[in-house]
Order: sequence, then structure tokens, then C-alpha cells
Amino acid sequence: MRIGVLSRGFEDLDWLQRLGFRSTQWMRFAESPAAPPHHDWKPFAEQFAAQARDRGIRISAIGALYQNPLDPRQSDSARAVFQRAIEVAAHIGVKTVSGFAGAVVELETDPRGGNPVYKPFESFLPQLLAFWEPLARFAAERGVRLAFENCPQGPWHLPVMHSNMMSQPAMWERLFNQTQCENLGLEWDPSHLLCQFIDPVANLRKFGPRVFHVHAKDAFINRPLLDAYGICHPGVAEHRFPGLGQADWAQITHELLRARYDSDLNIEGWHDPVYRNHPGGPQWEDAGLLLAKKTLEPFAGGTE
Repeated sequence: MRIGVLSRGFEDLDWLQRLGFRSTQWMRFAESPAAPPHHDWKPFAEQFAAQARDRGIRISAIGALYQNPLDPRQSDSARAVFQRAIEVAAHIGVKTVSGFAGAVVELETDPRGGNPVYKPFESFLPQLLAFWEPLARFAAERGVRLAFENCPQGPWHLPVMHSNMMSQPAMWERLFNQTQCENLGLEWDPSHLLCQFIDPVANLRKFGPRVFHVHAKDAFINRPLLDAYGICHPGVAEHRFPGLGQADWAQITHELLRARYDSDLNIEGWHDPVYRNHPGGPQWEDAGLLLAKKTLEPFAGGTE
């Protein structure tokens, strides 16, 4: 298990090496020369993989697309991006392709008052399976897994008025009970659980075997603000770098190892409001990343 950081590919490799990271998740894949509509993708993918390897950096996952693949306006292009990402992952030896599962967002009339309300996501599990299971089978034939990030994409970091059906553990449970595709799993981020008042360690004890990739991000619940204004108030839940929030990283890594987790911890930056866009310049973001790295290394940094 290595400590890494999310990156944009080629342009970040020297920066990653300078900061001492040994893993990265290749983000913004859909904008790269390896993505559709580019046909001759192999030279770019091979060069990127070789340059990462030369710097001692492992590509732990390909972040294919973080939009809404279940929106009919996006489904065809999203399917093509994920299929290509699977092909690239298999070609360069990356185990996991990740992104958002998406959501079907429809309104219905509330019988109690006649006002429009969101239909519950469990109503659309068949659509979720219809999109993802063929891709999962395509991936399984190539030895690749698909991992859904659990970010709610809603206001106040909560799963309300959002577009990611896989932001709530109840939906994870429904999906995993319904599908026979063992290579459908999670890109697990404890910050999104903390913001929903879910214990990440207990969550791992239940879902650990389905965790294929980890975004290392922390969160802090401001209890006085919560007591005064309630859960739907700006500042009650705040994303932070690992070590500056309330996640128990010792127990998290312990449970990951207990579940035989076989990938890395990739820090997701640009979320901590103190370090992000600090007036002192980008070196403050780097300082936050290094603080997070120092926090995580005692628990996982010495292992492969």
C-alpha cells in the first residue's frame, strides 16, 4: 500500500516525484489523448506508464469520468470513455477504472401535498445495472475492476438533490445484492461518510471486500455550528486533508488490510478550505499534501 495523490497525468509526474509520492490516480482521463475520439491511444498510454514507472510511481487507478453516465444526454459518450479506459487499464497493467455511477433523476407528485419531490434512487436500480453490468463484463474479460466513488454531489456534502446513486451505503447494499459482477465495487472516500455521520471504520467492516480504490480525504464536523443551525448549514461539514479531520486513519488502514485491500491511498487535494487557494501561493497546497502524507505513512507507507 503506497501513499499517492490524484494527478492529471504527464504534467504532474515531476511534481509527484519532487514531493516524494509513490502512487497516483490518473484523473481527467476523458480529456487525455488516450480517450475517445482518439484512435491511436496506445503510444500515449505506454509513454505515460513508462515515465511513471521510471520515477518509481505506480498508477493505482484510472479516473475515467466523474459526471452522470445515466443522464441520457451523456450515456453514449460516457460508455465510450469507460470502455476505452478499461482497454487502456488492461494494456498498461492498471487494475481499476473509477468514476461516478450516475443517477436517474426524476420527480413525482407528493401525495400528501401535491408538490414535486425526487423519486427514491432504489426505483432506478434496474437502469443502473443495465448501464454498468455490460461494462463490468467487458472489464472482467480484461482483468479490470470498476470502482464507484461515493461522493454525494449534493449541497452541504449530503445526498440530497444530487446525481450519484452510489453515495449512500444503502444503495451499495442493493447493488451488490443484485449484481453477479464481482468486479463492481467502490472508490471509497471516508470524508463523504463522515459528512453523512457514518462511521468509516464500521462501514469498512461491512463493505471492505468491495473497496477497490481509496481517496484519502478527511472531514470535520463543527459540532457547535451543527447544534446552533442544523445539518444543512454552510460550514457544518468541512473537507480536510488527512490528519486535520476526524477520521481514524490507524483503524481505517487496519480494516483495509484486514479486508485484503490491494491498492493505494491516494490523497485528494484541493478540498481543504485553508490550504486550497491560500493567498501564500500553491506551496500551501503542497504543504497540506505533505502533512497528509506524513499522517498516513506510519500506517501504510512502508508496504507495497
